[in-house]
Amino acid sequence: MNERGIITNIEERLQELNIQLPNLPANNQPFNAGVILGNTVILSGQTPKVDGSQKYTGIVGTSEVSMEEAQDAAEICTLNLLAALKDIIGDLNKVTRIIKMNGYVASTSDFKEHSKVINAASNLLNDIFGEENKHARVAVGMSSLPGGAPVEIEMIAEFE
Repeated sequence: MNERGIITNIEERLQELNIQLPNLPANNQPFNAGVILGNTVILSGQTPKVDGSQKYTGIVGTSEVSMEEAQDAAEICTLNLLAALKDIIGDLNKVTRIIKMNGYVASTSDFKEHSKVINAASNLLNDIFGEENKHARVAVGMSSLPGGAPVEIEMIAEFE
């Protein structure tokens, strides 16, 4: 760990947790996967795509997507974000802190457990970067998300 309590070898930590980051397909969108501003990376939203296809589609709070599937989707989004972050800065060991995460859940108007869905992503980040370095966060509901995804997450990270 460094002086701020961050686990300094993230690649080793990922191996300890038996996590392999995905290879993201080429970005053919009219925006970047992330933008560097000083020592901060603002990452565009990621959905639960695996090998270029949505693993889950539908609305949380219906029979289309269970809570467990929504939580898995949130974890996949997070791994996609970390893969994009690694592509942008070259090495996750340069990350000094995850500053903020915004989580969006496609849900019914009466669904009230958005935070429980996005907690899966926060818990994963805390496992990787250390519980003592929790990030700020938003968890909100939406009527729909790109490609029918049940979850989309964006993130801001600091690096050295």
